[in-house]
Amino acid sequence: MGHLYALDFDGVLCDSCGESSISALKAAKIRWPQIFRSVDSATETWILEEMRTVRPVVETGYENLLLVRLLLEIKIPSLRQSSVTEKLTVDGILENWEHGIKPVVMEEWGEHNKDELVELFGQVRDEWISSDIHGWIAANRFYPGTADSLRFSSSTLYVVTTKQARFAAALLKELAGIDFPADRIYGLGTGPKVAVLKKLQNLPEHQGLTLHFVEDRLATLQNVVKDPELDQWNLYLATWGYNTLGEREAAATVPRIKILDLPDFCGKLK
Repeated sequence: MGHLYALDFDGVLCDSCGESSISALKAAKIRWPQIFRSVDSATETWILEEMRTVRPVVETGYENLLLVRLLLEIKIPSLRQSSVTEKLTVDGILENWEHGIKPVVMEEWGEHNKDELVELFGQVRDEWISSDIHGWIAANRFYPGTADSLRFSSSTLYVVTTKQARFAAALLKELAGIDFPADRIYGLGTGPKVAVLKKLQNLPEHQGLTLHFVEDRLATLQNVVKDPELDQWNLYLATWGYNTLGEREAAATVPRIKILDLPDFCGKLK
């Protein structure tokens, strides 16, 4: 009867960590100019390098801005304006971000409106694309084999991402050479991924298809497991994406979640 694949974008199809980290640093300089004014290039390089380590905690792009500032406070204690960084390490961010760190720093930094951070992050990306689209594209890469697998897949494909849809579409077109249908990209603002999956499974044209959801974030897959309405989805954790060894080991203990390597993923899509 055929297959339907709902695919996360960042960490499954595209390694965007370089671009998102640079965009976050640009946005942080705008949001908190008094803090970043004296930051030298060596410190900026260190922040960008460490952003790849802490990237697994990011659910939505604006969190990259918070991480950039948090790393700066760790690197230069004299710039500290939060209580969490006194003994914090990069590994500590991986363990405590969602509940122990993010809400605390947002409160202490006076960031009460995440929508403002989302908008700023998008504006910075739009300006980068407008002024230097080739540089913006070059800061991203599709994982080996994924673009061809998308291009030649015989399955029904959707992108389900917390990235703003226009950026996912631009990368699919400009970097992968794929004119992916806009109505098959569910990006930021289209609702939680569990809601998108419910919508997809209930569409009349999808009845009878075998459903697959590929994601690199364990917490997202756990949310799907918890919802009995989504029992018919086959769930996969992408080992090549933004997750840690501990998360992969934890996923292996959940019967519904299959651990998926990149070659097997590309083979499935084809």
